Amino acid sequence: MRMTVVKICGLSTPETVQAALDGKAGFIGFMFFAASPRAVAPDLAGRLAAPARGRTKIVAVTVDPDDGALDRIMRELQPDLIQLHGRETPNRAREIAMRTGAGVIKVIPVADASDVDAARAYDGLVDHLMFETKPAPDAERPGGLGQAFDWSLISGRRFERPHFLAGGLDPWNVAEAIQASGAPMVDVSSGVERGAGLKDPGLISAFLDATRRA
Repeated sequence: MRMTVVKICGLSTPETVQAALDGKAGFIGFMFFAASPRAVAPDLAGRLAAPARGRTKIVAVTVDPDDGALDRIMRELQPDLIQLHGRETPNRAREIAMRTGAGVIKVIPVADASDVDAARAYDGLVDHLMFETKPAPDAERPGGLGQAFDWSLISGRRFERPHFLAGGLDPWNVAEAIQASGAPMVDVSSGVERGAGLKDPGLISAFLDATRRA
């Protein structure tokens, strides 16, 4: 039976990193977007990630990063993957992969089927696609807003490499989301928080348990 892989994103404390490791999360993410309540400095992320190295994949979450920001992240954190959550083009995604030597996750904002079709430009170019709810035009952040899209939009879609479902997931709906979307991997951030940016170890454990039972 296929096991859904989980990414716990936006971690900022040793306790929540440990909860993700204890629950066998496949990926953990650290946020490097200043407007996010989950943002951490690269040096702090490096310290938080130390117990996880070699046990799970470490992801640096960025939004249209410039080369200087990438260099600092690579120096301080040494992530396995860079997540691109902005308007990065396929060419920029390729440049980032070459510059850093890290894998790349490209986030695709989704509101309707045409948005899913747009992922073709990145399919096979990046290591993983991530389908996330498209934010409102006036939103201050591109993700982590706790809103879901129609999961059936990616049901039956085939991509060259395993893809993530994100957006509005929590311990109570993740099983339904997996069934409706067929996604082999899921990503959660605000759905395991007790307040904006405040991850809860108990909710992280509950999310991982719910995913295992899905």
